[in-house]
Amino acid sequence: MSSVRQGGVEWKVYNAQGKYRVLVTKTLVGDRWIRELENAGCRIEVCQSREILSNQQIAEAIGDHCDAVIGQLTEKWNDELFGVLKKAGGVVYSNFAVGFDNIDVAAATKHGIPVGNTPGVLTEATAEMAVCLTYAAARHLLEANKYLIEGKYKSWLPDLFLGQQIFRKKLGVIGTGRIGSAYALSMVRANLMDLVYYDKFTNKKMEEQLEQFNQYLKQIGEKPIQYTNASSMEQVIREADILSLHPNLDSSTYHLMNAERLQQMKPDAILVNCARGPIIDEVALVEHCKRNPGFTAGLDVFEHEPALAPGLKELPNVVIVPHIASATFWTRSAMATIAALNIASILKGYPCWSSGDMTPFVGEPGGSGEAPSQVPPQAAPSILNAKELGLQFLQPSKAAL
Repeated sequence: MSSVRQGGVEWKVYNAQGKYRVLVTKTLVGDRWIRELENAGCRIEVCQSREILSNQQIAEAIGDHCDAVIGQLTEKWNDELFGVLKKAGGVVYSNFAVGFDNIDVAAATKHGIPVGNTPGVLTEATAEMAVCLTYAAARHLLEANKYLIEGKYKSWLPDLFLGQQIFRKKLGVIGTGRIGSAYALSMVRANLMDLVYYDKFTNKKMEEQLEQFNQYLKQIGEKPIQYTNASSMEQVIREADILSLHPNLDSSTYHLMNAERLQQMKPDAILVNCARGPIIDEVALVEHCKRNPGFTAGLDVFEHEPALAPGLKELPNVVIVPHIASATFWTRSAMATIAALNIASILKGYPCWSSGDMTPFVGEPGGSGEAPSQVPPQAAPSILNAKELGLQFLQPSKAAL
């Protein structure tokens, strides 16, 4: 194994004699992704720096010839950068993320470059982190941990770190896609919570599961829970004891939680965000938490990552973690595999997968991360602009499993 220096940083080289040159802008998790690219005849160059690469550094690394790139959500893939990749002979890009607000997909399409992402494998891990942050915020977990470590704990006290009890409270969720609904079901089932949610569409599958849960509660003599698809986000914000945010980030959800909406929440409510940082006006949140010491928040994402709004990290009523909601070995290795298969499949001329189910490629969550079959479907798992580029699709029923 060799290494090269480009863009001012070191890149480790795998399969140096490979036909296709593929840049990977961060070291990824697991090793299957490397095997998939090597099997596709790729020379893989992996950036060893843990700092965010600038567009200039990425452009310098692309150089005069590069067939494909696996990039990160911390990078801004704009028209200029896709132009550099296209000029170097690039034919595909994949984001190591399900979200793609860091990518100008229209610019990539203009340059004829398919853009991949990694959906369908972050659901359980991200929902679990939202649950973790909910409990941590409700029970002052990190504040109590610091108190103990600093040697301040002298004896049990009746009023030491009194928190919010979650059982039978009202849960609010904005955005009930895969992650939002997984979080809602986890919290409702564990704590017999009522649910008020807002989504553009009624989540019939989630509501069916909630109704089945109610039937079970009736059988064991427990009071059924209530659930409502609210007519507005404001209804959810006003009614929720715990509010968890799971919408996509776009112009309509930027600063969704601003000063006005924060003020509409209960003074002792809990706010959780594992979606995207700019959904919350972070400066407004800091001020709201200062004025309302009974209000708590749990955040995995931030408005200007990695920077934090002034005063945020000093707040005792806010739990913050560094964007690790999807950071389980299975999820991050599955993301790496899907990103690699997006690249390898386009280089091989395969069609695009037409289903959101990634199980045929990486197996069930918590498993080995290998495909259920010895040969995964001969298709690119997730290409965002496939239709716009006129790429062919492979139906799951016709896949070689």
